[in-house]
Amino acid sequence: MHGSAGRESERHLATRRTFLAMTAAAGAGLFATAALGAGGLRGSGRRTHAMYQPVEKASSPIRLLVLGGTGFLGPQIVEHAMARGHTITLFNRGRTRPHLFESLEKLEGDRDPKVGDGLKALEGDREWDAVIDTSGYVPRIVDASASLLKDRVKHYSFVSSISVYADHSKPDMNEDDPVGQLTDPTVERVDGETYGPLKAACERAAEAAMPGRVANVRPGLIVGPGDPTDRFTYWPARIAKGGEVLCPNSPDDPMQFIDARDLGAWLVHLAEQRTAGVFNAVGPFEGTTIGAVCNVCKEVSGSDATLTWVPWDFLQEQGVAPWQEMPAWVPPQGDSAGFGRRSFARAKAAGLTTRPVRDTVAATLEYWKSLPEERRSRMRAGIAAEKEATVLKAWKEKA
Repeated sequence: MHGSAGRESERHLATRRTFLAMTAAAGAGLFATAALGAGGLRGSGRRTHAMYQPVEKASSPIRLLVLGGTGFLGPQIVEHAMARGHTITLFNRGRTRPHLFESLEKLEGDRDPKVGDGLKALEGDREWDAVIDTSGYVPRIVDASASLLKDRVKHYSFVSSISVYADHSKPDMNEDDPVGQLTDPTVERVDGETYGPLKAACERAAEAAMPGRVANVRPGLIVGPGDPTDRFTYWPARIAKGGEVLCPNSPDDPMQFIDARDLGAWLVHLAEQRTAGVFNAVGPFEGTTIGAVCNVCKEVSGSDATLTWVPWDFLQEQGVAPWQEMPAWVPPQGDSAGFGRRSFARAKAAGLTTRPVRDTVAATLEYWKSLPEERRSRMRAGIAAEKEATVLKAWKEKA
């Protein structure tokens, strides 16, 4: 192809590749836990940001096995389970913040049975009431864990991703919509093309090992205090600085995300109730937009920032990437028109609750301010200050 048609086709392909990478990153709060550094949970791992409602002790405590437990989402699960009075065992490699939860039983091993002692620490006749799997990305490895434990546990929760879906183009799509498929079922490389289909294959592996006893939970972007990716954190941190802030497209563009504290508490609830099924874990239930989030960031921080909304077409011309440079936002059109509008009806009916956006923003900003200066000087998402200024200048000149 030549001329404008060729350029338009190239732009479409580039946008498609970007979108695949974005959807793969929607669950990257889990995928990037190795990046966690100073300023996360410390000491025993007890909660540093209070829940918005008190946690009651469970009337019937359970024995809970967590595969992972010390990354981003894991500690929120563990802390809530501890508050509920459950007996908790952690199984992981002992590499990510091994100082957390010193009072808990820890079993060490690799999820991959081909590596070192593999799952040896989980062998035998030991029983648990439930397993929460936060660290499965390859179906072979999920199958190994679920198959080993199937006769010794009653319930298995697998943390999947909203990225499993083959289509994100229509609003209000639900858990019955088709998921992506691997062109080569033997692939174990995790990247923007394979992340979603691999997660879908992991779901099938868990269900095959323990039919009718699995909760496959599909979170959207996981946010809140402790987030190692800075994708949501960028907005409260940037707006708190003040000045003119480059914002994407329209304040009415929808956003969906899930606070890690809400997700962690709900995963424990599913384990307690032995709830099986497939669920989109997205919110907030009252709905929100990028504009509403930015306004809350202003209110919480007391910032004098001015928000300048620049159309998506112009941002594209300036080479501004959605999701990474304009974090947690995707253009609500074309392939991504339904990305911020997934149905959460099933999860809500199964007990998921979502806190107010203000609570998430306030706790995230508090967490961000608690980090060392060296860490805060290296934001992991968001547009660079120099590029932001350049794009704002170009927009004003065009206007």
